Amino acid sequence: MSHSTTTEASAQSDDAALSHGLKQRHLSMIALGGVIGAGLFVGSGAGIAAAGPSIVLAYTLSGLLVMLVMRMLGEMSAAYPSSGSFSAHAERAIGPWAGFTAGWAFWVLLCTAVGLEGIGAAQIVHGWLPGTPEWAWVALFMVVFCGTNLAAVKNFGEFEFWFAALKVGAISLFLVLGVLAITGVLPGTDSPGTSHLNDFLPNGGNGLIIGLLASVFAYGGLETVTIAAAESENPVKGVASAVRTAMWRIALFYIGSMAVIVTLVPWDSEEVVEKGPYVAALDELGIPGAGQLMNVVVLVALLSAMNANIYGASRIGYSLVGRGQGPKALGRVSGGVPRIAVLASSLFGFGCVLLSYWRPDDVFAWLLNMIGAVILVVWVFIAASQLRLRRRLAREAPGKLVVRMWGFPWLTWVALAAMAAVFVLMAREPDTRVQLYSTGAMTLALAAVGYARQRRRARG
Repeated sequence: MSHSTTTEASAQSDDAALSHGLKQRHLSMIALGGVIGAGLFVGSGAGIAAAGPSIVLAYTLSGLLVMLVMRMLGEMSAAYPSSGSFSAHAERAIGPWAGFTAGWAFWVLLCTAVGLEGIGAAQIVHGWLPGTPEWAWVALFMVVFCGTNLAAVKNFGEFEFWFAALKVGAISLFLVLGVLAITGVLPGTDSPGTSHLNDFLPNGGNGLIIGLLASVFAYGGLETVTIAAAESENPVKGVASAVRTAMWRIALFYIGSMAVIVTLVPWDSEEVVEKGPYVAALDELGIPGAGQLMNVVVLVALLSAMNANIYGASRIGYSLVGRGQGPKALGRVSGGVPRIAVLASSLFGFGCVLLSYWRPDDVFAWLLNMIGAVILVVWVFIAASQLRLRRRLAREAPGKLVVRMWGFPWLTWVALAAMAAVFVLMAREPDTRVQLYSTGAMTLALAAVGYARQRRRARG
């Protein structure tokens, strides 16, 4: 039996133990809400301050790259639905070491992100209730979302459905109000016209580069829908539908809202960074209580990301173990849920929170730098895997090509070239250079361990 056939059979048999309790409405909303994270609501402020109005160009360029990545991932996930997603595809296309490297790097990223989102959510609640300790709120959020993920997968789906609905509703309302204000139709506001857009590149090419790097990392999280699809009623249809609607979601929510913000608010306004761009824009419109309202939306975005990342980490870990790439205990399934993997992912996340209090300047800072460019490493594995699998699929099972990558293989090579360009830009900037090298060191270490394991198993 060939290596790819063995991997495919193993992925399918592993996922058979999981429950398939996610409905199409859950998947659609997970896909929709997955693009609206705290990085968009808060992190985009620094990008606007650096790039000015050209942040719209930055988000458009990185958005085009993300669309290509999602299309490639969609093609492979529709052909081979697996809770291991890109990790399983990398193993099938390149070898076990590649699946090991991509999977465990992403697991570390998701678990660390769970801790970061918990800290962010706790800070918001602490601002409302100053007498309460932040760590207690983080612990409470961890217990709640660990609990929802330990229960049936439909509980995770239901939580994400309503979280995503709230986020989509909030950003849609923001876009409607913004467009009305820009066109001069909103009562009590004067249209700014194009007065804030005159200086398109205020800080030159360097400002655009900083904005571009900020925008690339704001798109992280889209991959969760291909992990969740493996536990849906119809995995192939779910992935195909989610990927096909990715284009208008990215264009509307990311690029559209950046265009509204820089038109309404001067790019160099201090409030853009201090309060966040969305709050600054709503304040500009004179909407009462906008700041607190937006804080509620950001809190929901953070809690939603915590929930989704615990889920994603547990399923990636479970899939890796099912393919012989990790400790067997993580692969135990009860009630259709890999509960040990859920607990391990949650505990790792809470460990990151404790490190942020105990060792913020060395260990925690090192951990943050280590995960800085993981999403780009994952994208490289996705593109490299798709290059190899597409030809194999076209030759052996053309009927599985339900979703097809556009302009293959040229656009796949364009995407890889764009990723290489982002790595070069990261090496140029002092702030991102440390992240690039730290992530590179972790990736090489994982690849070495993965390759050694692969050689040992081949000899055995």
